[in-house]
Amino acid sequence: MLTGNDRREKILTILSESDAPISATSLASRFGVSRQIIVGDIALIRAQGINVTATPRGYVIADNATDSIIRTIAVKHSDKDTALELNTIVDYGCKIIDVIVEHPLYGQISGQLQIASRFDVEQFIAEVKKEKAHSLSELTNGIHLHTIECPTEESYEHVVSKLKELGILLSE
Repeated sequence: MLTGNDRREKILTILSESDAPISATSLASRFGVSRQIIVGDIALIRAQGINVTATPRGYVIADNATDSIIRTIAVKHSDKDTALELNTIVDYGCKIIDVIVEHPLYGQISGQLQIASRFDVEQFIAEVKKEKAHSLSELTNGIHLHTIECPTEESYEHVVSKLKELGILLSE
């Protein structure tokens, strides 16, 4: 039987070698422990200063070394246009890192997304429907921000131009 330290080392190895998010349930099954034990392991790993991010599809180790550009875009749309918005961004090779809203009582609230493909968008939309979840932007009448990672300035400019054309980009 593995010790907690051994299990956490193996979790780090699995996350480091994975190209996709890995759920706490999947890790729990793999190690024969509860999901809550894995959540605790992740908290201890984070306490060591390792940047593990929880996404809607599971855990990833955030890669801080990148040649990509990081930008924040302001958008406004209804829930029916969520897939259109997300697909537009990934179609130009960009990744949606998070969603951010400004709540009048709680201030800034953000959620990690880590969406990089149409498949990720499909999974996200399916999970929203399955859970009957409400988007954070419902708190702000559809207004929200996304941090996006783009391979080039040109790809970022294409995203902005297309979102503006679709009436999704928040303008002055």
